[in-house]
Amino acid sequence: MLDREALGADPARAEIPRVGRLAETGDSFDPYLLMDPCGVSIEAVSVFFRDLQAAGRSASTLRSYGMDLLRWFRFLWAVEVSWDRATSIEARDFSRWIQLTAKPRPSKVRVVAARRQQIAPGSPNPVTGKLTIGAKYKASTIRHSETVLRSFYDLHLELGSGPVMNPFPLHRSRRGGRAHAHHNPLQPFKPERSGRYRPSTPKRLPKAIPDRLFDELFVRLGSNRDRALVAMWISSGVRASELLGLVQSGVEPGRQLITVQRKGSRAIQQVPVSTDSFVWLRLYQQEMHGWCRPAGTNRCGGRCADRSGH
Repeated sequence: MLDREALGADPARAEIPRVGRLAETGDSFDPYLLMDPCGVSIEAVSVFFRDLQAAGRSASTLRSYGMDLLRWFRFLWAVEVSWDRATSIEARDFSRWIQLTAKPRPSKVRVVAARRQQIAPGSPNPVTGKLTIGAKYKASTIRHSETVLRSFYDLHLELGSGPVMNPFPLHRSRRGGRAHAHHNPLQPFKPERSGRYRPSTPKRLPKAIPDRLFDELFVRLGSNRDRALVAMWISSGVRASELLGLVQSGVEPGRQLITVQRKGSRAIQQVPVSTDSFVWLRLYQQEMHGWCRPAGTNRCGGRCADRSGH
């Protein structure tokens, strides 16, 4: 822990030690646990995770929320304030810290890639327009953190196990009401801030890649399987994780549809894709014909006497 005198008058200037961790357990009921510097699980976070799990949130969502909580708890451990005694003062200082501090250095692979491209951190890629990894946290990350922490304290305020007031309150202009409570449907929505310590997000420019460079990328793909996946990804707009979960029974070439499971709602949904993606898929299936076989059969189609068979 840091000494109060070392922090000075402004805790937002502190160097926060990277203590504690978010541990993956492999247990479907408690997939992640937030551990303190002594290696003890924090029960208040586990209760929050169980509440999220009951609402149908996936394990990946719990991990994302857990990383936000880990940053908050590291800050509280540094300023020696218990989570259930935190006030809006600590929330204010934490919000200043996360916006002004430099985040941990990226991996060596990302650093080498940025050097090769000779692109300054945080600047847009000249081809795709995507921002490279910057030295500070993005506004979207900070907004997500504020939402998670406010939800965490809302739960414990309801359970009576946390502070009597949420350290991450709504904006003063809201006065406790929901956003757009008396909106006129004939008028456009006006921007309303939800959290008091929630920064605004700049408007993003659409990402794109020139057709010539995309054709060059497509040609360099190493297999027809990769070409089929990229063609489906570009034409359908589904997430990469949703597409990688695609199974053979979810492909309907006759209707030009694929069936994926959505990340957020976990709903099964049919999505149209381009015709050429099925062409690349069929070429890949033809290449693999005779190689994919049921377990226990050999390449000739017969049953092997044992695992050492041909």
